[in-house]
Amino acid sequence: MKSKSKSTSGIPYLSIVIPVYNEEENLPALSSRLIKSLDCLGKSYEIIFTNDGSKDKSLEILAGFHKTHPDKVRVIDFHGNFGQHMAIIAAFEISRGDFVITLDADLQNPPEEIGKLVAKMEEGYDCVGSYRDSRKDTFFRTYISKLVNLVREQITDIHMRDQGCMLRAYSRSIVNQIISSEERSTFIPALAYKFSTNPTEVEVKHDARAAGESKYNLYKLIRLNFDLITGFSLVPLQLFTMFGMVISFLSGLLVVYMVGRRLLIGPEVEGVFTLFAILFFLVSVVIMGIGLVGEYLGRIFQSLSHRPRFVIREIIEKK
Repeated sequence: MKSKSKSTSGIPYLSIVIPVYNEEENLPALSSRLIKSLDCLGKSYEIIFTNDGSKDKSLEILAGFHKTHPDKVRVIDFHGNFGQHMAIIAAFEISRGDFVITLDADLQNPPEEIGKLVAKMEEGYDCVGSYRDSRKDTFFRTYISKLVNLVREQITDIHMRDQGCMLRAYSRSIVNQIISSEERSTFIPALAYKFSTNPTEVEVKHDARAAGESKYNLYKLIRLNFDLITGFSLVPLQLFTMFGMVISFLSGLLVVYMVGRRLLIGPEVEGVFTLFAILFFLVSVVIMGIGLVGEYLGRIFQSLSHRPRFVIREIIEKK
């Protein structure tokens, strides 16, 4: 693909999309490093920040960025917290670049690495993922991430080395397909992979969080990965169905054994606690199955309810 600095109609070559939630401590350094890195590339660009209901001074800082760089910085202000992926979708909808690059605001993925993704896109790839070199996260987060990647690799046809790294680049056609899909609960890297015809990955540096704390606690991580698994695979339902069939067969054998024992030996009470243990196990399996089916039904309900995925209070941009 031939490199260019800008399109004939003033459309920027690159759109940098950054979701922001309570990142006031990181935003000044992010802005200066990002603009410096993009200027060095020699490409026309726009930066779209989505303020995802921040409770600190993030919006005030972002508005200041726009005033300093009115031609390059645009800010979406959400009316509440709708989540990282909805913040990215909202920015996708107003982005104009030929290539769209997502970046977290915590500076763990250095903005200086954007050039690696741009170079790969210009080679003709339509989706460029990334994987982190020498992760600077805690032991728990690092190995839980590896476990989640392994599970996703086994039950879906989505192949990503590091699904948690959000420094990624997409072609305009893929971004348009993501927007038109109108999915409510989605995992953008996985969705982009499904739409891609020529994906690749590059290794990027990874730094320790400069300031603040991760916005993904254990529950949000579990929730995010549950959305990924149930949104792109029926394997959990199929495995549960097969497991249920095996348990039913073994339960039937146990009933036959207990009836035969009663007829041949007579009633007994010694094994009552074993039977209770088996009963409690089977009840827990049923509850888990109901929850699993509920996840899929919940996704259907959300799709049919036609409620807005997010509400935008204001878009701060040059008029």
